[in-house]
Amino acid sequence: MKFWQPPNDRIPVTLSNTTNPPAAAFRFCIGATFTADPLSRVISFWGRRLSQDFETRFAPYHQIEQTLLDPAGLFAANRGGINAILIRLEDFGQDLGRIRSNIHHLLDVLPSVHFTAPSVLCLCPASVAFNSDPARLRDAREIESMISSAAAGIPGMQWLHYGEIARQYPVEDYEAPGAGQLGHIPYTDAWYAALGTALVRFAHAITRPPYKVVALDCDNTLWSGICGEDGPTGVVLDEPRRRLQEFMLRQRDSGMLLAMASKNNESDVIEVFENNPEMPLQLRHFAAWRINWESKGENLAALARELDLGADSFIFVDDNPKECAEVESISPETLAIPLPADPAGIERFLDHLWAFDRPVVTEEDRNRNAYYRQSREFSAELRRTSSLEQFLANLNLEVRIQPLTARSLPRAAQLTQRTNQFNFSGVRRTGAEIQNLIDAGSHQCFTVDVSDRFGDYGLVGLMIVTRENGLVIDSFLLSCRALGRGVEHRMMAFLAELASRDGSSVVAAPLVPTRRNAPARQFLEGIEGAVRSASETGWTYLFPVAAILGLEWKPVAAAEGPAPAARPAHAAAKRIDYVQIARTLSTPSQIVTEMRRQSRGALAGPSTATESTLAEIWADLLKVPSVELSDNFFDLGGHSLLAVLLLVRIHETFGVELSIDDVYSSGLTLADLSQRIDLARLGGLDSAGYADLLREIEGLSDEEARRLLAESEPEAGRA
Repeated sequence: MKFWQPPNDRIPVTLSNTTNPPAAAFRFCIGATFTADPLSRVISFWGRRLSQDFETRFAPYHQIEQTLLDPAGLFAANRGGINAILIRLEDFGQDLGRIRSNIHHLLDVLPSVHFTAPSVLCLCPASVAFNSDPARLRDAREIESMISSAAAGIPGMQWLHYGEIARQYPVEDYEAPGAGQLGHIPYTDAWYAALGTALVRFAHAITRPPYKVVALDCDNTLWSGICGEDGPTGVVLDEPRRRLQEFMLRQRDSGMLLAMASKNNESDVIEVFENNPEMPLQLRHFAAWRINWESKGENLAALARELDLGADSFIFVDDNPKECAEVESISPETLAIPLPADPAGIERFLDHLWAFDRPVVTEEDRNRNAYYRQSREFSAELRRTSSLEQFLANLNLEVRIQPLTARSLPRAAQLTQRTNQFNFSGVRRTGAEIQNLIDAGSHQCFTVDVSDRFGDYGLVGLMIVTRENGLVIDSFLLSCRALGRGVEHRMMAFLAELASRDGSSVVAAPLVPTRRNAPARQFLEGIEGAVRSASETGWTYLFPVAAILGLEWKPVAAAEGPAPAARPAHAAAKRIDYVQIARTLSTPSQIVTEMRRQSRGALAGPSTATESTLAEIWADLLKVPSVELSDNFFDLGGHSLLAVLLLVRIHETFGVELSIDDVYSSGLTLADLSQRIDLARLGGLDSAGYADLLREIEGLSDEEARRLLAESEPEAGRA
């Protein structure tokens, strides 16, 4: 895989010049112990909602182990998506002994599988009957714990328990009546919607560039009340705001920086914190703040400069929609989130904002706030120094470069997602994709840890290199918190030593300009001896090894001459409306309703209510725009699996249970099935009885009809 094409006619180095292929669809490869096909509709729905091209593929029914072990199988071939392994305990055997044995078998296989894409092992709920035995349920919990522990030790594998899905997307009746026996479709549409949404949220969280800062308003956001009017002891930490503060504290613990942007007197806000020590959030939890009477959009821009981060790294949270609109107008890249008008809905609203999802939390995430504090101390002392050379001499800088390890792989992948300023290529990779490059033998990967007298900054750099008649840099990136120390120079010197040991005379550094990576361009331009040539995606800098051996940072004026102008950035991806998702698609019923609304078909000609509703179900399942009364379910594309789903939908919608024989007929039309549903709802009348009843109703006078209705009202009320 090549991510750059640097033609060169100055130094005899042969490099690839092929055009990058169009981006492939993001692929969900799913293996399950039950019928998982209904997930395809859910995943496609979210693909449209997120403006992404999603593709769903399924392993053969109940053949998870065979698919895992197949070197050319579905999971092994997936290099552009996620793998999902969905299991249900009772599908592994008739008794707990057999279930335990077969689960052990699966857990023995999983660690030996080379996954080429991020993978998730998901335990789905057992049937009501399976859970009805207390002793069996107790043993099942032990097996679940065993699976969870095993999954935690498998690189690249995430564990998802149905309890977590149910917490975010509760479904009261998750079991489809009779469907588990007919087509091994054990769940209702609502549960499949919950499961599919959970998988899409996981995929979205591991692939989108993460937000790094939450900037919070104060009055009626962090607390109820206005501190300038109510006083520091007059504001109220009600339960909804307490939950909000606890949520934000968890975000901080997982690596987000917290800031405040509030129109207030700074002293009033500080007094609130000093007089309310019981609040979960305290001043020490905030990396920075701008509390004044300036525009919040301008204050956010100032915070971005102080923290050395882009506006697209910020989430702004405010109770006032007008303030959010103002921020978006000044800084469209910032995600502005207006809280619900009803404070009681704040907790659920925040829980369904996908922008906050963080499926993987590294040690660097947990220490990020400490790292920023060290960087600020470094910058403050640097500003006070009179001799930069003396400052650097006393810095005690240590740069440790070593080959990538399994333990550092998650952080390495995270760096490709998070690093924007000092990044040669801007390529984003998952841990599985990085591991694939190494396993293929085509690339080497090195990590960079940095410390100085201000503290340990952790793993802050990554280099991925390959060899094509010289050492070629595939990826070269360094966290902004380690810039300004000469770390990047030592990284380049290391690559020169590596090339020298291999007998290479040249190090090639392709650069793909972005809106944010000017520091990377300036670094390459500032190294003497570089030969620059244009490529289809930017430039390629060629360095003779001798010129960069022992390269060190010399704190002198920047090299003369402007850095090359940035190529126009690609059009920004369509902004995802996280707020609208949290407001209108936070429950399985909302998701199912919207899915069906989008695929709702029309029934041609006059019809009864049953016929119209049934036509919508047919159109939804068969993906056709309209249905006629004379249409045949199987002629329109129906098959056995869809027939089972049709029975489930009929039970859910009309409250009647039909047998598979009622729908599995080559001559069945929509009119026929509608009549069978009406007959079942009337207590099982045959066709002749149904016709007699219709004639009797049609023969009633208005007065007789009103009398019969009046007589039925008490009974209806009792029902």
